[in-house]
Amino acid sequence: MKKYFRILILPLIILGSSCSSIEIFKENTEFRPYKKYLSFVILNKEIGHKGFNDDYLDVMVSDRIQNQLESRGLVYEKENPELIIRYTSNEDLRQKEIYNNLYPMWGGRIWDPWMYDPRFMNQRNMTSTRNYELMQVVVDFIDPKNDKMLMRLTAVSEVSSQKEKNRRALKSVDKIIQTYQEHIN
Repeated sequence: MKKYFRILILPLIILGSSCSSIEIFKENTEFRPYKKYLSFVILNKEIGHKGFNDDYLDVMVSDRIQNQLESRGLVYEKENPELIIRYTSNEDLRQKEIYNNLYPMWGGRIWDPWMYDPRFMNQRNMTSTRNYELMQVVVDFIDPKNDKMLMRLTAVSEVSSQKEKNRRALKSVDKIIQTYQEHIN
């Protein structure tokens, strides 16, 4: 019995851990790729433009883009690149209202001795707010030969701490480069 339990639970754990709350949007595709690009340059790195407010996160994202593209066979070339990459971010502070359920599990209870809990007697509207940041990582892929944008990919996610923001930004870059690779192929 334990053997079957392990066999059934393992795929559920893998499926649950592979899900993420980062959404990718493809925008501004001006033309279809006519070739496989072999060289690239990151414009932010060359002109000193920061894509993020945090310097450390900006360097991490720039390095991650470069490493991901180089691992896929592209070469970083400053002089005559076939592909120009530009990235930026939108970081928007927001608040979310959270509604606490007075009657957990059973909806509107008909009879329950815990229904008249003194904690809930005077609080009919149990709401609280949570601060979070809506982070968008926007990466433009530009073909300098045609002087047109190959595509713009935007990764959107919610973060609530700096550590989570760093982790999600790098994961967003990974997903963006993967989506770019799928588009080219």
